[in-house]
Amino acid sequence: MAKALKEKIAVTGAQPEVVIDPSREPIVVVDGLHIVYRVYSSGGGKGTAATALLRILRRQNRPQMKEVHAVRGVSFIAYRGDAIGVIGTNGSGKSTLLKAIAGLLPPARGAVYTDGQPSLLGVNAALMRDLSGSRNIILGCLAMGLSPEETKKRYDEIVKFADLKPGFIDYPMSTYSSGMGARLRFAIAAARTHDVLLIDEALATGDAKFKRRSKAKIDELRKNAGAVFLVAHNLDVIEETCNRVIWLDEGRIKMDGDPQEVLAAYNEATGK
Repeated sequence: MAKALKEKIAVTGAQPEVVIDPSREPIVVVDGLHIVYRVYSSGGGKGTAATALLRILRRQNRPQMKEVHAVRGVSFIAYRGDAIGVIGTNGSGKSTLLKAIAGLLPPARGAVYTDGQPSLLGVNAALMRDLSGSRNIILGCLAMGLSPEETKKRYDEIVKFADLKPGFIDYPMSTYSSGMGARLRFAIAAARTHDVLLIDEALATGDAKFKRRSKAKIDELRKNAGAVFLVAHNLDVIEETCNRVIWLDEGRIKMDGDPQEVLAAYNEATGK
């Protein structure tokens, strides 16, 4: 697979800023990545979104475009078996980076190369709020490519892992707390092996028992799959789960390395 990824990079004619370790198997190469959001406003004073739209339609004010440079020249390589924590203050580009690796955001410059299919799991991952947890398990598993037989086989395991309140598996997800919804989403996503699993804050809402189960599941995924990326404000989860940490600051990599060293430097810098 390392050869396949190198060939994929070679086809584009890219000259990566990072050097691949020949003794390890790369699964994600992020090369000089820049992500830029373009935000449009009406250019008129305050008001609701509806009044802003009316001003645009009536041409009272021309829309103004503002660029937000969320990720700035990020480069790194993730290897098979890595569990990488991504930390940083709000607005540092953590979630944007995960979305770019998942292929949901196009680079303004640079590139992302992956060996396999990345899967992004976030607390707001789309499940059908009006459907029961049970129906969402079935739809989620089928959407991930599991067969009806595989879905049926994993159903009880997912329900047990999510550890919902009695009876709630048959209730609409709109009745779930944020923690219950996050646990069910993680349980569904973890029901299959992923080439690259990207987890955005999904462990932040669970209790200690759920976090222990999640850590064990991530360890299992690391052994059986490719790599895991984890964004969480709870640094204890990062330290216990990851073998490597990337610290983002204003869209740039501030530090990349051993979890204890990076977390210690981050805590000192942020006063935590």
